[in-house]
Amino acid sequence: MRLRSYCGFCGGPLASLHGSRQDCVACGAPTYHDAKPFAAVIVLDLMGNVLLGKRAREPMLGQWDLPGGFCNPDETPEDCAVRELAEETGCMIHVDRFLGHLIDTYGDDGDFTLNAVFIALISAGEPEPADDVAELCWFAFDDLPGRELLAFRGMGEALGLLCT
Repeated sequence: MRLRSYCGFCGGPLASLHGSRQDCVACGAPTYHDAKPFAAVIVLDLMGNVLLGKRAREPMLGQWDLPGGFCNPDETPEDCAVRELAEETGCMIHVDRFLGHLIDTYGDDGDFTLNAVFIALISAGEPEPADDVAELCWFAFDDLPGRELLAFRGMGEALGLLCT
């Protein structure tokens, strides 16, 4: 986790970390290092293959990832999953079910994330890489990239949950 240096309210310096909190030396406002809400989608085709995207940006540039992203302040994780899938692939999806929650970090020293993972099917469109995706590829479950090629630990865990 990367610590913050300055207060988001007044710009003053932040004190050292106590638990998951840093207080501003100038105004006393707390800065919490809470997990940020994130939605990820395991998109399946009719053959049971999984759609993965190769990241076009840091963190984890060039590694395989599930489509997904951070929730907007006014957005449910399911709505985020639908929006992010459209942004990254140009497709609309039907969310079939919720798989579970996983804790991860956004990069090696990034913020903690609380990932809501959904299983979905494409309802309209053909997947084409867009936004921050360099490449899209369908993978059979017995031919998924190794965990060392997956961008985030939680994504490997999510795929592992689906396979069990």
